[in-house]
Amino acid sequence: MAMQIGSADAEDSLNSTINTTPLVDVMLVLLIIFLITIPVVTTSVKVQLPLEQNALQEAKPENIILSVNTQGQLFFYDALVKDSEDLKTKLRRARDAAKKADKPMPEIHIRGDVQTVYEPIGRAILAIQEVGLTKVSFLTDPTR
Repeated sequence: MAMQIGSADAEDSLNSTINTTPLVDVMLVLLIIFLITIPVVTTSVKVQLPLEQNALQEAKPENIILSVNTQGQLFFYDALVKDSEDLKTKLRRARDAAKKADKPMPEIHIRGDVQTVYEPIGRAILAIQEVGLTKVSFLTDPTR
């Protein structure tokens, strides 16, 4: 007894197409693996980030206090600053006075209102940098 599969007169033909379903499955799995591991690889540098502590600082007479109100007006202590050149002139005077007296360079403390825009603060930082002062601090309300 013989078993016959298919018809006797049908020619055996080869299927010359590639089944891409397993290939697509493998590619999707690899894509998912890479998407998961890329964020881990990009942040693999060991860095110890600083912890912020709100420590009270004592006010020294040589510290320069710049204030920015909600309208974006800049004040050198309590005096209104007209423009960037006016601020640079006042900062240069304070810097030169510290050099003549052999005192350390003054620290700049910026007090910005919570509702103020950033532009006047940015202009003040640029002026401070152009004058050559390097110690800049932002004052915050410790009760918040």
